[in-house]
Amino acid sequence: MTEDLRTPRRNGHLSPAALPALLGGERVSARPVDPGTVRDVRRAVAEVLAARLQADAVPDPAARRELARSLLAAELSARARARVASGLDPWPVETEMAVASAVMAALFGLGRLQPLVDDPLVENIEVDGCDSVWISYADGHDRKGDPVAESDAELIELLQLLAARTGADERTFTSAHPSLHLRLEDGSRLAAMAWTTPRPHVVIRRHRVKDVDLDDLVRLGTFDHTVAAFLRATVRAGKNVVVTGLQNAGKTTLVRALANEFPPLERFATIEKEYELHLHDLPERHPRVVAMEAREGSTERDAHGRRAGEVTLTDLVTDALRMNLRRIIVGEVRGAEVLPMLEAMSTGDGSMCTLHARTAQHGIDRIVTLCLSAGVSMTESFAYRLLAGSVDLVVHLTLEDESATGGPKRRFVSDVVAIEGLGESSRPATTAVFGPGLDGRAVPLHRPTFLPDLVRAGFDARLLDGGGWLDNGGAR
Repeated sequence: MTEDLRTPRRNGHLSPAALPALLGGERVSARPVDPGTVRDVRRAVAEVLAARLQADAVPDPAARRELARSLLAAELSARARARVASGLDPWPVETEMAVASAVMAALFGLGRLQPLVDDPLVENIEVDGCDSVWISYADGHDRKGDPVAESDAELIELLQLLAARTGADERTFTSAHPSLHLRLEDGSRLAAMAWTTPRPHVVIRRHRVKDVDLDDLVRLGTFDHTVAAFLRATVRAGKNVVVTGLQNAGKTTLVRALANEFPPLERFATIEKEYELHLHDLPERHPRVVAMEAREGSTERDAHGRRAGEVTLTDLVTDALRMNLRRIIVGEVRGAEVLPMLEAMSTGDGSMCTLHARTAQHGIDRIVTLCLSAGVSMTESFAYRLLAGSVDLVVHLTLEDESATGGPKRRFVSDVVAIEGLGESSRPATTAVFGPGLDGRAVPLHRPTFLPDLVRAGFDARLLDGGGWLDNGGAR
């Protein structure tokens, strides 16, 4: 810190140079302040800051903080002059610093949501209006939280500021653009909507564990050692995998674990709507990953109806095919990107994607449905043929949620289905390699035709001769 905070006043008010601690992550000890004062100052600074950022994008976070710092100092200076002009004493230095600290926390944090995002035990946060907050914890229980804003209008203001300060990847949140999707600084994903609903709704999905491998999932009870060994050999043999399941079933976590079986120097790409895999944050494991993220673009549209500056998942998958990659991971296939994804799988090896589906078989049919909806001329039989020639394995995750009756949430692999080429009636021939056991978790059923490929990759085929759940090498 270059300025002595013991003499922070200049001309009777707080000087801009007295605020570096608020911008550099240092905490300034401060007395309690009036929430209404903080709210008024924050609103005044936020309005100017949002307008400045929307008019002139500032991609550098440090530069955005410096801009906010100067605007805050100017606002506090104006308020100090107004107090003196009206015959009142200026605020004590401690009060002024406390207000400044609280405002900066509100501007560059998440306000009252920040402690929830910082809690390592919190998994999901659901806000249905400012005073209806539900928190899901890692151990499976839910509880009602405290209000996160004084009003729905204040909650929307917070979201608008978050949207505005994303810099070069600017997103807007207005009645003309009533939905918001963005990535928070810690990697959590935020989705919000308003104006199309009676009250604003916000969901924050946190990614508590980014560095996870198959053995970790064995310890968590997602599958046993046999399934782990099978999936490990599948990755090493370069089989193309589709991971299916409902929302919150653990698809992204499983893909992270599968990707951590890649050879350390392998070059591959991750393609996502918003970064969720975060494999590029693990340079020790993945020094050659190419992480790609779609971009929404502005509200203006070109002659073809596309948003100006928009970059879709389809664009990114097409670009990735030219990047000298062995594998491509698409975080979630939900639209026209299914076609270039299948092309990548048919021409390469070891690619992966996730897909929302109720069952493994539903996942197969949904891929075909997406192909037929992609806006190109395609028949159902050709879509099934394309799938049969591209996908090797569908791994399905089941989510059992008994929290409504006081029970736990359980996430586990229940089915592993091999695609064995084209079968009868122009549909893919499938083999249920693993299926639900007595407790629902996957147990061995049949051998896939590509088993020799897995054996060459180090898999012990005798593991498929068992019929029950294995834990640390023993039957249970």
